[in-house]
Amino acid sequence: MATKKYKCKVCGYIHEGKTPPELCPVCKAPASEFEAIKESRSFNKENGTYIFVYTSVIIVIVSLLLSFTSGALKSRQAANMELDKKKQILSSLPAVNLEGADAAALYVTYIKKYVMLNEDGEITKEVDDFNYDVSEGEFPLYIAEIEGETKYIIPLDGAGLWGAIWGYVALNNDKNTIYGIYFSHASETPGLGANIVEPKFRDQFVGKEVMKNGSFTSIAVMKAGQLAHGQDQVDALSGGTVTSKGVESMLKICIGNYVAFLQKTTPNNNTVNEGGNVL
Repeated sequence: MATKKYKCKVCGYIHEGKTPPELCPVCKAPASEFEAIKESRSFNKENGTYIFVYTSVIIVIVSLLLSFTSGALKSRQAANMELDKKKQILSSLPAVNLEGADAAALYVTYIKKYVMLNEDGEITKEVDDFNYDVSEGEFPLYIAEIEGETKYIIPLDGAGLWGAIWGYVALNNDKNTIYGIYFSHASETPGLGANIVEPKFRDQFVGKEVMKNGSFTSIAVMKAGQLAHGQDQVDALSGGTVTSKGVESMLKICIGNYVAFLQKTTPNNNTVNEGGNVL
């Protein structure tokens, strides 16, 4: 039987044993004046087990809170990402002023169709879901109308010096001349490669042709003074050679996927009617 503790109610003496003493050795109080002491079983906070349990509980609670918050904000995050993508697409259209405007409303106003092309440049489907998951062998194309004229917007993605670069290029209804272009990046060097986002660099592409005599040539991005043969060119970024070449490669590869579509004959007076159909 385990040893117990008893306390004298008269003088406070503590006795350890199986039973209380017949007489208190201090005040001579009888055994009836002793009461059993109930020992507290508090957890030792310096014990390794306590630290482990405490940490585990905190981790579980924080994880549940983060999971709940992520789930609650998921729809809002998706909506913000969609809106940002629409802004980027519209940014390739110089005539569209996004400052202080409702980008979602402008997108509906200017973007008449979102379609998928195959390798032969044929439209295989018109997509209603903006977040459609593009499959291999499909090439997305946005068809816009600006002042009664059709513009074809091609998505771009490539690699710069430190990470991903991307954008959108809008071609006029001749499917050849660049109407406008937008670039962005993940981690290019500020003041150097990051300058691909600046109008000074992007505006150089306006009016350039991606084809010569019906053959795809793309656009060369070269140092000032250098000459490209058989293709239009723009000046590379000063101190951003690798990023500049990344832009050149991105244009060549991405627009190159649409050559079959671009080579298809389209009347110069091509327009889009109210139903969004190319005439």
